[in-house]
Amino acid sequence: MEQCVECAGTASGIRRASWPAVLSLASGVFSLVTAEFLPASLLTPMARTLGISEALAGQAVTATACMAFVSGLLAATVTRGLDRRMVLMAFTALLILSDVMVAAAPGLEVLLLARVLLGVALGGFWSMATAITIRLVPEASVPRAMSVVFSGVSLATVVAVPVGSYLAGLYGWRAVFLLAALLGAVTLLVQATTLPRLPESGSAGLRTLVDVLRRPGIGLGMVCVLLVFGGHFGLFTYLRPFLENVGGAGVGGIALILMVFGIANFVGTLLAGFLLERSVRVTLALMPLLIAISGIGLAALHAGLPVEACLVALWGIGFGAIPVTWSTWLARAVPDQTESGGGLIVAAVQLAISLGAAGGGLIYALAGVVGVFAVAGSVLLATSALVFVGFASARTA
Repeated sequence: MEQCVECAGTASGIRRASWPAVLSLASGVFSLVTAEFLPASLLTPMARTLGISEALAGQAVTATACMAFVSGLLAATVTRGLDRRMVLMAFTALLILSDVMVAAAPGLEVLLLARVLLGVALGGFWSMATAITIRLVPEASVPRAMSVVFSGVSLATVVAVPVGSYLAGLYGWRAVFLLAALLGAVTLLVQATTLPRLPESGSAGLRTLVDVLRRPGIGLGMVCVLLVFGGHFGLFTYLRPFLENVGGAGVGGIALILMVFGIANFVGTLLAGFLLERSVRVTLALMPLLIAISGIGLAALHAGLPVEACLVALWGIGFGAIPVTWSTWLARAVPDQTESGGGLIVAAVQLAISLGAAGGGLIYALAGVVGVFAVAGSVLLATSALVFVGFASARTA
């Protein structure tokens, strides 16, 4: 690939969009999130085959999240001076290696090592995704490009867990991870074919992270990211217990509602590009508001499966748009340091996942699953107000 994209000091360094390259990023996101989600549907057979408890097998998820936190913060610094095209492809290669190692894992040690490698790829790729996307399209097309890239998350949400579980029943869980590795190999080929050379733009270092965090509005933005994702994962972690114990849904009803969530998530991702072209601030405030209405409504109404499905669909639309909205905000807030800013968002999201699940568990123990939905919904409602008021006169939104 002879073409070279230089950053011209604006949010986008080129005048003509490179949509095949944008699609290659979406493919990378899909492959990474699919690999991240697969253990959720394969935990029991994996534990049985490896001769370990499900609790130990679940640490594969923890290992990925912890390493993604570190990788997101350090990726820009460690890869300073390198062509971003080669860095992204290296992260995709790590994904492939991780999936192959999981498929061949004889025990817990290799499994955890493989998932640590996935964490490196996941955090590094996410931290650079926004920075690379805004260099592939003109500034006016950034929201639409972000929605395309993050549609990979929504597709993985819909496909990874149900399809992984189904294929594991036919061919075994190791075959599923080999298939995920093949998907990664196709992604790597597409990236090699479509991505232009991308010399590093801006400076990257540990000091840069602190400098970015000190800029006007960035600290507030990171707090809001932490609250939004923490509230969501506090709800999502306990959705199934809520549906079973409060909603009275059976296995079929739960599967239907999860499918509704996945489809709505995809719709929200596509809708975000349209809304962001009109107002970043309003979109940032609206999406947690939709999830808040869903969480509080589920806690208060207890109106049966159809109403619950509608509220979960509203939730799915809201959350589907959130990664796109905050990435677009980042691109406008720190156009000269999007890699460092992306690392801060990755770290905030990984921390939010841990705090949301842990906080939800504490509230569950004290007030039951209805309490979880009421408190998390209230947090998201307050976050929506904080975004709308806090960014009212900020240049970052």
